[in-house]
Amino acid sequence: MLRLITLLSLLFLLLTPVVWAQPTGPAATGKVTVSGYLKDAANGEALVGATVVVKSIGVGATANEYGFYSLTLPRGTYTITYTFLGYEPQNVTLTLSENVTRSIRLGAQGLQTGEVVVTGRKPDENVRSTEMGTNRLDMKTVKLVPALLGEVDVIRSIQLLPGISTVGEGASGFNVRGGGVDQNLILLDEAPIYNASHLFGLFSTFNPDAVKDIKLVKGGIPAQYGGRLSSLLDVRMKEGNTQRLGVSGGVGLIMSRLAVEAPIVKDKGSFIVAGRRSYGDLFLKFVPDQKDNQAYFYDLSAKANYTLGEKDRLYVSGYLGRDVFAFGKAFKNTLGNRTGTVRWNHVFNSRLFANVTGLVSKYDYGLGVPEGNQSFEWKSNIVNYSLKADFNYYRTPQSTLNFGVSSIYYTFLPGQVTPLSPTSIFRPIALDNQQAVEYGAYIDNEQTFSPRLSAQYGLRLSMFDYLGGGTVYDYEGPNGRQKTPVNPRQYGSGEVIKRYPNLEPRASLRYVLTDNSSLKASYNRMVQYIHLVSNTTASSPLDVWTPSTKNIKPEHADQIALGYFRNFQDNAYEASVEVYGKRMDNQIDYINGANTLLNKNLEAELLYGRGRAYGAEFYAKKNEGKMTGWISYTLSRSERQIDGINNNDWYVNKYDKTHYLSVVGIYTLSPRWTVSGTFNYSTGIATTFPDSRYVYQGLVVPNVNGDVRNNYRVPAYHRLDLAATREGKIDPSKRWHSSWTFSVYNAYARRNAYSIYFRQNEDNPAKTEAVRLAVFGSVLPSVSYNFNF
Repeated sequence: MLRLITLLSLLFLLLTPVVWAQPTGPAATGKVTVSGYLKDAANGEALVGATVVVKSIGVGATANEYGFYSLTLPRGTYTITYTFLGYEPQNVTLTLSENVTRSIRLGAQGLQTGEVVVTGRKPDENVRSTEMGTNRLDMKTVKLVPALLGEVDVIRSIQLLPGISTVGEGASGFNVRGGGVDQNLILLDEAPIYNASHLFGLFSTFNPDAVKDIKLVKGGIPAQYGGRLSSLLDVRMKEGNTQRLGVSGGVGLIMSRLAVEAPIVKDKGSFIVAGRRSYGDLFLKFVPDQKDNQAYFYDLSAKANYTLGEKDRLYVSGYLGRDVFAFGKAFKNTLGNRTGTVRWNHVFNSRLFANVTGLVSKYDYGLGVPEGNQSFEWKSNIVNYSLKADFNYYRTPQSTLNFGVSSIYYTFLPGQVTPLSPTSIFRPIALDNQQAVEYGAYIDNEQTFSPRLSAQYGLRLSMFDYLGGGTVYDYEGPNGRQKTPVNPRQYGSGEVIKRYPNLEPRASLRYVLTDNSSLKASYNRMVQYIHLVSNTTASSPLDVWTPSTKNIKPEHADQIALGYFRNFQDNAYEASVEVYGKRMDNQIDYINGANTLLNKNLEAELLYGRGRAYGAEFYAKKNEGKMTGWISYTLSRSERQIDGINNNDWYVNKYDKTHYLSVVGIYTLSPRWTVSGTFNYSTGIATTFPDSRYVYQGLVVPNVNGDVRNNYRVPAYHRLDLAATREGKIDPSKRWHSSWTFSVYNAYARRNAYSIYFRQNEDNPAKTEAVRLAVFGSVLPSVSYNFNF
C-alpha cells in the first residue's frame, strides 16, 4: 500500500504542470466547457460511447465508461447534438459564457429495425475511431444468435469474430491471435475472472440478463490495461433501473434465469440482482442409480449505484458462481469465482474525471472423495486484492489525457491435500503458498491532429515483486529433461525474492483516406506476470495459476498491426482487413511426461522459449435491412521454439488453427418473428500422434519417433446452428412482454473431434485403432421462454 501511495503521489507531481497549468476559466482562455452524463431515459443506464457533436464547428466528444462527457468550446451560442445508436438524437441550443453542467437522457427510437450492432457506437465509428482490433457486442444481437441449448452466451458469441478461436467444443476459455487462454484479461466490472466458464466450458460465467456492454480488444490496447499478452475482454454489468421496478428472466431446458432491478431512490440510485441455476441434478433424482449424483452450476450477479452529489457517485458490485459435480460418495468436484468491486466516481471540475476502485477476486477449485475409507480433500486457489485510480482529463476537444496507478496483491495456493479418514491412502500434502505484488502506473493521450489524422499513444510502467517466505531453489540439468533442484535458500515472509520492472509503450494511429475509409496501425508491448500451468490441450479445473518467480520469468509480447477499414452505401455495409504479427518471449512449455499436479518442484518440469504469431483477419458486416449479419475469416499461424522440444525447431502451438471461418445471418420475417443461423469452420487443432508402434509380449504399443511435438492435426471442425425467435404480442398499454426462442445446435449432426486417442482393436488386438471423442455428436434441439416487465 505504501508503494501505491508513493506511485500515486509521484504521478500527481509529474502531471500537475500538465493538468493544472492549463488555463480553464473563460477569462484566461476565452473558452468554456459543457459536461455531464448521458443516460437512457427509460432506465437511467449510462450510455457508454454516446457522442456529443457541434456540427457547425466540427468538434465533438464521446462519453466514457460511466456516461460522462466533456466538451470545451469558445464562448458563444451552439446547437449541440447528442446521439447514440438505436436512440432518438437530441438537439440542445446553449449560450455558453461560463462552464455548464448538462446531463441528457436519450429515448429509444420508436421503430426498431433489428439491425446488428457489433463494432462501434456510431455508424462510421469503425472508420473514424483510432481503435483497431476492437469489437463491441450488443446484447440484443447476442440474444438473437443461435446458442447451445437455447442459452445466450457471451464467450461463444465473441468466438464468431475474427481472430478468436477455441481448441474444441466444450473447451474452457478462448484463444486470441495465437495466444493461450491465460493470456486474455477478462474483467467483470473491473474485477478479473480467472475461469470464465461453467460446465467445463459449455457456458460462460456471464449472465446475459445482467450484462450491459461487452468490449473485446485484440490490438491497440490502451496503456490503462496490463498483465496479459493477447487481449482484453471488458464486460460491464447493468446499473439497474432508476425509474421503476423491472423483472426479466427465462426458462430453458437446462437452466432458468431471473433478474430484478429497481430504484433505491428515483433518479439517484438503483440496483440489479440477477441469478441463474441449472437443474441437471434435479432430473438425476428421478433416474435409478443416479439419485446421489450431482451436476449443476449457479451464479449470482448484483450491482448497486447511488448518486452522492452532483460530483460524486458510488458503485458496488459482486459476482458469485460455482459448479458442483459429484458421483455419489465416490467423488466430488467444485470450482467457482467470487468478486467484489467498490468504485467511486468524482468530477473534480468540468474537465477532470476520476474513478477510484477497490476490488477482490478469487478463483478456487476442490475435489476429492467426501466419505469412506479413502476419503480426502484437494483444494487450490488464486486470490487478488487490488486498488487503483484512473483519471480522464479533457484538455481540449482534440486531446484527452488518461492516467492512473494500480496495485495488486496476489496469494496463490498451488495445491493442498488433506486426508479425511485415518485409513485414507492419501497423506497430507501442502505446497508452499506464494505471494506477489504487481504495481502499475500509466499515462495515455488521445490526440486529434487534423480531421484526417488522430492517434492514441501512451506508456505503462509495471513492476512485479515475488515475495517470500519459503525455500527457493535453482535448477540444473539439460533441456528437455527433468532438472535437479540445487542451492536452496530460505526467505522470510514478505521479503522480495525477485523484482521485475518493465516499460510497456503503446500506440495507435488512424489516417482517414476518404469520408468512408481509413488506414490504422498499432503497436503494443505487453507483459504478463502470472501464468496458467497446464499441459493439456484445453484448460481444465486442475490447472494451477503460478506467479513469475526467480526461475519463471514474465512473458513479453510485441505486436504490430495494420488495418484498412471501409464503409459502403451510407454505412449500411462495412468491411475491414487487419494483418498482425506478434513476437513473444519467455513462453512456457513442458518436458515430455511432465507432472504438473502437486509437484513442489514444478519448475524442474518447465521449459522456456520464444513464440510467434501472425495472420490476416477479414470482416464484412451488413448493418441495415431485414437481413443483417457478418462474415469473418482468419488466416493465421501460431508457433513456438523452445530448446529441449521438437529437436529445438519451431513447432505449431496446440491451439494453432490455420483457417477459421464464421458466418452469421439474422433475418427479420415480421415484427414478431426473427430467424438466424451461424456456420463455423476451422482447421483441426494440432496434437502429437504416434507414427509407429512396437509389440511387447503380444501387446501393441503406439510410439512417437524422435523428439516431435504436435506432428498431426485432428479433423477439421464445422457446425451449423439455427434459431427462431417469436416475440409476444406488442401492446404498449401492458408492461409484460415475452418471447419464445427455438434453436437447433449442430443441425447436421457433425461429430467434431474434441480429441483422438489410440487403443487396441477389441476383435484383433494386433491392430491399433484411432478413436474420435466428440462432445456433441448429434442434433441438439431446444426451446426457451423469456419474459420481462
